[in-house]
Amino acid sequence: MDYDYWLPPDLIAQVPCVPRDQARLMVLDAAAGPEHRCVADLPDLLRPGDLLVVNDSRVVPARLRGRRAATGGKWEGLYLTTTPTGVWELLSQTRGRLRSGETLEVQAPTGDAILRLVVRGRTADRHLLAEPQASGSVWHLLERFGHTPIPPYIRGGNDDAADRDRYQTVYAATPGSVAAPTAGLHFTPELLQRLTDRGIGRAAVTLHVGVGTFAPLRPEQFAAGVLHREWCAVPEAAVQAISATRQRGGRVVAVGTTSARTLETWAAQGSPSSWAGETTLFIRPPFTFQVVDGLMTNFHLPRSSLLMLVAALIGRDRLLRAYDEAVRRRYRFYSYGDAMLAWRGST
Repeated sequence: MDYDYWLPPDLIAQVPCVPRDQARLMVLDAAAGPEHRCVADLPDLLRPGDLLVVNDSRVVPARLRGRRAATGGKWEGLYLTTTPTGVWELLSQTRGRLRSGETLEVQAPTGDAILRLVVRGRTADRHLLAEPQASGSVWHLLERFGHTPIPPYIRGGNDDAADRDRYQTVYAATPGSVAAPTAGLHFTPELLQRLTDRGIGRAAVTLHVGVGTFAPLRPEQFAAGVLHREWCAVPEAAVQAISATRQRGGRVVAVGTTSARTLETWAAQGSPSSWAGETTLFIRPPFTFQVVDGLMTNFHLPRSSLLMLVAALIGRDRLLRAYDEAVRRRYRFYSYGDAMLAWRGST
């Protein structure tokens, strides 16, 4: 299926809107065509009794920059996970071949501190294994030595100090993501309070966004109908909030494709009272949503699994028409860009 569209490069947002909730919001609800609002209008666009489900995963400063101690050559890595023995698994980029036992020196973004990583080998899928030569939790070390992992289409992936806050939702709680759940970046404490005052509920789930979110879709993923693995969880409090919303006739609105993927994975497990585990769910047309009624989401890259998820909710043709309209009206695209509010089956 064709999920491509034309996008002028100058529409790729390099910084977020200030304040966050002044980002534009395309509303896909009426047959007459899209309505053009802003995120701050959400309390008027939703109904009392509706439920927003957000992803509370916290982005970690996962990008590491440094050098090879033996040669002085530049090295860059992206933290992925920690093995049971305390060794870090990373994506790695450098000239030449890294050898087991070699030391990498990572410079802190501020100050003169150095973190040393000793290469221990490779995983089956060629990720680097390296052991940190420092005490402290992985989150403490990354906070001290890591950079915000903004994607390459934002300033070539070169973060600045302000990205540490602006590439993070205001309700981020559980560390583990290497990319932001970007639909949530539009919320401010003031907007959240206005939604509460309007009688619109909020529940949190967790999905730790992995590096696979940036990887091109592979033919074998289409054939198997599965995506990259990501860990997610739906706590009991969220399950109870969803149940109460259904009982009062409210709608469940996922904030971001990650929240939608988490909710539909939970439903596929039989909607237990709580659930946590890995998901490989690939939501693409045709797909029957069991939980999500509406979706707030950013504008996504062409040919991406995220674009297909939105198409599964509202239809491919309607989605691509909306993207053409967004380009004509010069909406801002991708992680720091504007947003869309779409309803299941809207025509």
